[in-house]
Amino acid sequence: MKTIGILGGMSAASTQIYYRELCHQTRVRLGGLHSPELLIRSLDFARIEQLQVTGDWDAAGAILNDEAKALQRGGAELMILATNTMHKLAEQMMAGVTIPLVHIADATAQAIKRAKLLSPGLMATAFTMEQTFYTERLAAAGLRPLLPNGDDRAETHRIIYEELCKDITNPDSEAAYVAIARRLAAAGADCLILGCTEVGMLLNQGNVPVPVFDTTLIHCQTALDRALD
Repeated sequence: MKTIGILGGMSAASTQIYYRELCHQTRVRLGGLHSPELLIRSLDFARIEQLQVTGDWDAAGAILNDEAKALQRGGAELMILATNTMHKLAEQMMAGVTIPLVHIADATAQAIKRAKLLSPGLMATAFTMEQTFYTERLAAAGLRPLLPNGDDRAETHRIIYEELCKDITNPDSEAAYVAIARRLAAAGADCLILGCTEVGMLLNQGNVPVPVFDTTLIHCQTALDRALD
């Protein structure tokens, strides 16, 4: 089994899900006392969030690049970035790093294509929904992503940063997310991407009317496939 390097902490809530899910999937596949070989570097998200707010993406990319190099020096043989939004900086992060990156958008796009679906709704941070680094990657794979309307994008983003990243869930926010998902389905989405690694804390196949693609779970599955290859 190859050692997976996880660059996380963005947020800590979702990085915990990564660790738990990778351990669960390894037990399911290998049985017994097996667990994954992991190196985890968890950053202080407050520092990263301030750089997001001020638009200092170059500084954030430099931080990620330093940490990716540290994971490689520590023995990681492949890498996952445990956040959708910060994949905006994937190219800068991997500069000078020779181990492969398992890109979360590519893994998700391939899962949707295997299901023979085409028009995924996308619920994520405003950065991921409104900038092109993520949706263009989906489009390059032959998909036609649909976005929530402006008010729904703002509410999706608010709940992520004010609640989910702080490990807070509440019924009102779940109801708001379910309503947004239903509006996307009514607008023509044939599936839904949980495009922030925390969105799965509120949405799942049980409360969404179209097939759900949880990027965190897909990312873990794809990384483990590569680690066991």
